[in-house]
Amino acid sequence: MTTPSSSPASTEPDAPAAPGLRARKKARRYESISETAIALFLERGFEKVSVAEVAAAAEVSKPTLFRYFASKEDLVLHRFADHEDEAARVVTARPAKRTALDALQRHFLDGLERRDPVTGLNDAEGVLAFHRLLYGTPSLVARLYGYQDRSEQALAAALVGAHGGNALEARLAAGQIIAVQRILAEENWRRIAAGETADEVRPDATTSANRAFGQLRSGLARYA
Repeated sequence: MTTPSSSPASTEPDAPAAPGLRARKKARRYESISETAIALFLERGFEKVSVAEVAAAAEVSKPTLFRYFASKEDLVLHRFADHEDEAARVVTARPAKRTALDALQRHFLDGLERRDPVTGLNDAEGVLAFHRLLYGTPSLVARLYGYQDRSEQALAAALVGAHGGNALEARLAAGQIIAVQRILAEENWRRIAAGETADEVRPDATTSANRAFGQLRSGLARYA
């Protein structure tokens, strides 16, 4: 029998598998089509650009585009794909002695420090333009509710795994946490859209985030 140390094909048992070439090509195609669509929407308006025009600009057929994106709105919301289960991942990956709320608070504050667009604290023109497109298009705003619902479900499952309790209790907590993060981000974006810089908003953004998580902590004792 060949031992792991002598086998030329052996790998570290816990090493994550690298994505295959096909998966990488598919991810790049998603990104390319989405960014092409967003550029057109920003230039001409969401309602004034057809899916056929997006497909032509991205150099794919319309049926191919729909194999990647189920709807026109998904072309824009693809930018949120990595964030959909972000809160759940933060809770799952937290250090063993750190509570779920502590981990989420630290993550949000770190996002403010990094000017992560998802926190609303980013005054880059491209980010502001994207937010104007998103929040200025009713069909996109409506689709955000589905994104938030999936975020809550994922976070609720992570909360049960982290601190126990029943599914309904966790879902109620997840709804409050996701709502707090959304409202904080919207307030930051609102102030920047009104003319303040990210540097000007940041002190209040940090204070508001700490206060909001403090309110959560007082009401969600199991997860604090």
